[in-house]
Amino acid sequence: MSASSAKASRKENSNHDGADETSEKEQQEAIEHIDEVQNEIDRLNEQASEEILKVEQKYNKLRQPFFQKRSELIAKIPNFWVTTFVNHPQVSALLGEEDEEALHYLSKVEVTEFEDIKSGYRIDFSFDENPYFENKVLSKEFNVNEGGDPVSKSTEIKWKAGKDLTKRSGQTPNKAGKKRQHEEPESFFTWFTDHSDAGADELGEVIKDDIWPNPLQYYLVPDMEDEEGEDDEEEDEEGLEDIDEGEEDEGEDEDGEGEDGEDDGEDD
Repeated sequence: MSASSAKASRKENSNHDGADETSEKEQQEAIEHIDEVQNEIDRLNEQASEEILKVEQKYNKLRQPFFQKRSELIAKIPNFWVTTFVNHPQVSALLGEEDEEALHYLSKVEVTEFEDIKSGYRIDFSFDENPYFENKVLSKEFNVNEGGDPVSKSTEIKWKAGKDLTKRSGQTPNKAGKKRQHEEPESFFTWFTDHSDAGADELGEVIKDDIWPNPLQYYLVPDMEDEEGEDDEEEDEEGLEDIDEGEEDEGEDEDGEGEDGEDDGEDD
């Protein structure tokens, strides 16, 4: 290699190294700027969460009189809550026949979200005098402890002698036949003693977020299904009528063609 070509090669390598250094510097600066922008996004997200919480608190208070009015009206309907639970696919899966019998004494369900909403909620079940337990109200409460971990606590059920449903073996499925098969016998009421995973309590979330906002939709499920069935029957009947009319029209056309043939024969 000539001296001139070697000199040119060293110059190209030097330029390439300089470009890499410039590129790395630009990338580092870009990363730092992205981090600054992300911090601003996070700040806005926190601000949005605070604003959303204020709105939720506002409307939670506005909903309370309507929840109270609804509870008063529900009290006029016998077996409203047990019917609602039996008609709900997830809740009914937890109900045995004896659970269902006990829930016939359930007169009121109420969900209370705590002031800051994010810290938790409580579900209260009010019962009439019944042969199963002494309590008038059974409650389960979900909140966050000082360490920020979700926890729950509940009312201790004071079972009457021989009536503890959580110790019964082999409960039979409820009338809807929707009870899941468990290796260990379970009862709906075992939920009050289960605090193993308060942050993912499926039944609590279902009652709070699905049933409580609009229990009427589950109370009316059979009626809605009956109406849909009636509509289907009417459509089937209309379809049969259309078929019958079509067959009659075809029969008339064939009779007409037969008469035309006879007339042609007479003309001949």
